[in-house]
Amino acid sequence: MPEPSRIDFVLATLAAAEIGSIASIAEKLRRVEQALSDLNQPALALRAREAIAALERGDAVEFKRIRAFLQAKTGHLR
Repeated sequence: MPEPSRIDFVLATLAAAEIGSIASIAEKLRRVEQALSDLNQPALALRAREAIAALERGDAVEFKRIRAFLQAKTGHLR
């Protein structure tokens, strides 16, 4: 079972990934990607990379959709 504090870190970081500059939000998502990789969740880590790509191309709708998906799936890891 994944470490709860890592899951809590991912969830808190995802929640904070709506405030700040594009660069700071992308950095938060990179931390989420790494944490998900560390939790042996490569499919979710890939989705975090996809969220970064959506953010960088200015696709706010896709970014928000992927972020909500990540929050839901990460919550189920508890």
